[in-house]
Amino acid sequence: MASSHSSSPVPQSNSSDAFFRKEVDATKRFRPVQSLPDVCPKEPTGNPNNLHDSPSLVVDQQRWTIYHSKVNLPAALNDPRLAKRESDFFTKTWGVDFVDTEVTPSFYLPQITKEHFALYQQEITPREKVHERCKNICTPKDTFDRTLLHTHDKSRTDLEQVPKIFMKPDFALEDSLTFNAVLPWSHFSTAGGKGNRDAASSKLLQEKLSHYLDIVEVNIAHQISLRSEAFFHAMTSQHELQDYLRKTSQAVKLLREKISKIDKVMCEGSLRVLRLSLTRNNCIKAYNKLKLMATVHQTQPTVQLLLSTSEYVGALDLIATTQEVLQQELQGIHSFRHLGSQLCELEKLIDKMMIAEFSTYARNDLNRPLEDDCQILEEERLISLVFGLLKQRKLNFYEIYGDEMINTAKNIIKQCVVNTVSQIEEIDTEVVVKLADQMRMMNFPQWFDLLKNIFSKFTIFLKRVKATLNTIRSVVFLVLDKNQKTRDLEDTLQKNSAKESMVDSEVAYLTHEGMFISDAFGDGELPAGAADSGSQRNTSPNSEPCSSDSVSEPECTTDSSSSKEHTSSAVTPGGVEMMISDDMKLTDLELVRLANNIQELLYNASDICHDRSVKFLMARAKDGFLEKLNSSEFVTLSRLMEGFILDTEQICGRKSMSLRGALQSQANRFVNRFHEERKTKLSLLLDNERWKQAEVPAEFQDLVDSVSDGRISLPEKKPTATEERKPAEFLIVEGQKYATVGTVLLLIRIILEYCQCVDNIPSITTDMLTRLSDLLKYFNSRSCQLVLGAGALQVVGLKTITTKNLALSSRCLQLIVHYIPIIRAHFEARLQPKQFSMLRHFDHITKDYHDHIAEISAKLVAIMDSLFDKLLSKYEVKAPVPSACFRNICKQMAKMHEAIYDLLPEEQTQMLFLRINASYKLHLKRQLAHLNVVNDGGPLNGLVTSDVAFYTGNLQALKGLNNLDLNMAEIWEQKR
Repeated sequence: MASSHSSSPVPQSNSSDAFFRKEVDATKRFRPVQSLPDVCPKEPTGNPNNLHDSPSLVVDQQRWTIYHSKVNLPAALNDPRLAKRESDFFTKTWGVDFVDTEVTPSFYLPQITKEHFALYQQEITPREKVHERCKNICTPKDTFDRTLLHTHDKSRTDLEQVPKIFMKPDFALEDSLTFNAVLPWSHFSTAGGKGNRDAASSKLLQEKLSHYLDIVEVNIAHQISLRSEAFFHAMTSQHELQDYLRKTSQAVKLLREKISKIDKVMCEGSLRVLRLSLTRNNCIKAYNKLKLMATVHQTQPTVQLLLSTSEYVGALDLIATTQEVLQQELQGIHSFRHLGSQLCELEKLIDKMMIAEFSTYARNDLNRPLEDDCQILEEERLISLVFGLLKQRKLNFYEIYGDEMINTAKNIIKQCVVNTVSQIEEIDTEVVVKLADQMRMMNFPQWFDLLKNIFSKFTIFLKRVKATLNTIRSVVFLVLDKNQKTRDLEDTLQKNSAKESMVDSEVAYLTHEGMFISDAFGDGELPAGAADSGSQRNTSPNSEPCSSDSVSEPECTTDSSSSKEHTSSAVTPGGVEMMISDDMKLTDLELVRLANNIQELLYNASDICHDRSVKFLMARAKDGFLEKLNSSEFVTLSRLMEGFILDTEQICGRKSMSLRGALQSQANRFVNRFHEERKTKLSLLLDNERWKQAEVPAEFQDLVDSVSDGRISLPEKKPTATEERKPAEFLIVEGQKYATVGTVLLLIRIILEYCQCVDNIPSITTDMLTRLSDLLKYFNSRSCQLVLGAGALQVVGLKTITTKNLALSSRCLQLIVHYIPIIRAHFEARLQPKQFSMLRHFDHITKDYHDHIAEISAKLVAIMDSLFDKLLSKYEVKAPVPSACFRNICKQMAKMHEAIYDLLPEEQTQMLFLRINASYKLHLKRQLAHLNVVNDGGPLNGLVTSDVAFYTGNLQALKGLNNLDLNMAEIWEQKR
């Protein structure tokens, strides 16, 4: 069909540049009516602008659209004015894409400008002028087009007479409004003498409708006549197509006759040979099937024979293979219809037998004498049982072993107690029947030996359990390793098969192309896969799969059954070689979970031993036996338990907290009793302390000397010497003399006992630190109450608290402060880093002790201050010199020096007297100001100077104060 762009007229122009003038608007110039661009209207596209209602021939008479072509096919094709259609008319592509499109300019063509046509325009201009002259002389050749235009205008005029309602796309007489508009019922009313007029109106309406019909039919006939030539051409093409089909049918018939002759001559004989070969193969398969049935028939006797020798894995393999053969190769055999169910029942029986035998094995393994050196009992039997249980997916068999472990642990303790009680003559087993009561009658050494024996038995028990469970885990890991190797092998086979298929396809391609394989591949270049496959293809037609003379049972098994027979050998840690079959249908996740559960069972064994030991410990502790132990006994017990805990951790690889918790509980009770005893002892010592300097026995001096280089340890008791060393007056600590009371000497020993206990029992370090802090705080507060608070007057019955008591108390506190950093370092080395915050207790204690010492010093100064206030308030400047007041002051100062000099170091004595001298100068200055005595060189000034000189001389004459700077000039008021 002619496209729409072919019908656009060429613009006419009389000027020379008409070829380069733009085309004027189609609505502003005359265009002759051309043929329809398409027979069928365009389908609506996705563009909403193209979706509109169908035009009405009445409304849109002035504009021709594609909807004018809605006529029948003959009318559309019978257009004698169009050019002759091509033979492939029906192969045209119609639809939404059959439209005018703009062709983008090619990048390979040059840009044509007006200058390219300059030469042509010069040549064609004279011809164009001649043409114009001829056109004016000759008649126009478009008469035919004008006739068509006139006919088209006439048809359009006729169609305008048809009402627009008939041209609507939704015209339907079923609609009441449309029906009333086409046939108005008011014209058919018969009421009141209007019958003749209504009849005329009806006749007129009928004629009008007939006229409309004639107009439409005429227009339709006219359109058909325009396309008659194309219709007849299509019919001619159809006849030619029928001739082609008839010739093709004859050629096909001839070809079939030739193929039939070739089939009779070349194919029937070969097919007969193949048919006979297939029959022979079927007979061989039937023979093999019968032999396979005979083999399956012997399954049950063979299984019973294997079970009699405890070959559970072999029996299960045979049952599994037989079941698979029955389901795949012998399915539907009537004589074997009950064999499958019988084998299932037999497999269930084997499961029960294996579980019972494993339970027996676990009982025998755990209850054999612990003195036996053999670690694993019948390793081959154990491995065989584990393989069988894994094959049957009995993955909870380890629970049986766990139950036996609990019973064995109970029996170990019971047997140890019975053996120990039978060797003690003091225990009458006839009177004391219960085993727990008999155990409570033991003393500590006997009970300690019993506990030590139990721990040693449990250690051997755990080693034996670990060896057995390791063997079981090794079997599980062997199966897991086999699964991984099987998967790797399958992946390798898949890759090889893919390569072989690729080579086969290449060979097929070369054969199809008419080439020889030897031409395509050079010598030695043929792939191995192709060579193997080619050799197999070459030998398979001539080789016989199974002959009647050479058929054997392994050769007659099918591929599916033989795949189950593949086994691989593996060696266990004990050196036992086992055959692992491929039908262990256990996933890696199940095997890993089973291995973890077996490892957890070893942890449970450690927990069981610890739990039984805790119960044994608590049974002995019911009567407070453990709380009554002394320090050395408890330390011995603690070390034994700590050693057992470390041994079990080393064997099992995990900490068990039950026994450690029981030890910690007992240690806490021991700490409480230990602390209460020593605190009570310290309280009694303080209540009886008279705060006098005590002699230092030699053992206490040795105790202090043992604390060297920051290490705290109690000295070992030395044998009694022939000559006892005399006690010393002072305690020598790092070259310094300390005058102490007896309570402080015992307190130092108590502190060292706390530190030594921490070394022996590390788990109580934090509790001991807290208790020791409490003890040091108690000593500080109680000594303050007794000395500074004068509580010793009522408790001990002292008449008064002297300066000597105060100085001795201060020196004792200084001795404790000296040891606090050493104690702190000792505890810090035994604490975890996260527990270092507890060391702040020592900082607080040190601060409290320093405050206490400062209060004692202030008390000593206050005593002299009150004395100065009392004496100097009565001082009068008069003869004789020195005055009685100054003699009395010097006397009290000498007493003070005598009381504290031997107790306090020289530096502290000097600092104390400097503070006392400052108080003295303050009171003297105040009294001189009251008496109006000034430093004017007068008689009064001379008397005061003499008294002060007497005071200075006496004070500096005291031992250790000769270099004291008294600065007595401060007693005078400074002149302003």
